[in-house]
Amino acid sequence: MKTLTIATRKSALALWQANFIKTELERHHPGLEVQLLGMSTRGDQWLNAPLREIGGKGLFIKELESALLSGEAHLAVHSLKDLPAIVPTEFTLGAVGYRADVHDVLVGVSGGITALPTGARVGTSSLRRQAQLLAQRPDLVISSIRGNVGTRLDKLANGEFDAIVLAAAGLDRLGVALPARSTLSLEDSLPAAGQAALGVECLAAAREVLELLQPLNDESVSRCVLTERLVIAGLGADCSMPVAAYAEISGKQIRLRALLASADGQQILRAEAFATEPAIAADQVVASLMAMGAQEILDRLR
Repeated sequence: MKTLTIATRKSALALWQANFIKTELERHHPGLEVQLLGMSTRGDQWLNAPLREIGGKGLFIKELESALLSGEAHLAVHSLKDLPAIVPTEFTLGAVGYRADVHDVLVGVSGGITALPTGARVGTSSLRRQAQLLAQRPDLVISSIRGNVGTRLDKLANGEFDAIVLAAAGLDRLGVALPARSTLSLEDSLPAAGQAALGVECLAAAREVLELLQPLNDESVSRCVLTERLVIAGLGADCSMPVAAYAEISGKQIRLRALLASADGQQILRAEAFATEPAIAADQVVASLMAMGAQEILDRLR
């Protein structure tokens, strides 16, 4: 293949990610030309309601996958935390890697959660972040915030919120410098499955494309992300629910931490497992959460 096309959303972060993968492909395959196909998705168009009320984060990828099926594009680049845990059989993740800082960041205040004034209004579109904040500070007023990183920062600057929560990886990739920024610890805000990692999706039958993507795949990151995504799938949850999972590898062993919460933060279930295989670690964590009453929380969330 001499030319590849990447389907991408048009937000600044999506374009950064697509251009990054373009550069990596061209670096590994001299002579290969990679071009971008900018697209608008339903998730980009519906900005007045929380994503969970209009179909979840999967709304950001349907048009990109349609471009793969139609042959308009060969690849789609995703923030893996936004990709549903179960990918339709006609697609596959040809490369997973480039994981950056996995932490969440509280923007608008220095000193962390405890520095927020009583009754502070905090903006986040994530039930996972909301639940973990409210578990520590039930006095906070959590309000939904939609839009790209720049739009959210503008709403903070305009005084609509006292603080907002964003992913450190997105801020760092865009080179956003903030005077007031507090990195939340993993204990304060366990990340979403796949957070800060990039995933490159293509058709499962596209052998030539898969061969070109092979040098971009990071085996260690791929194993960690797979472990995390198996937790979401095992719970029958999706990426809009208050579920967190984070895996780390030390030698051959995987350490997996996971969390399921009620949206109001009144119930927080935590589990941890150590195993050598992603499926074993995920199964252990899912079994532990279920034994603690996860099904009741999941039923209420649906």
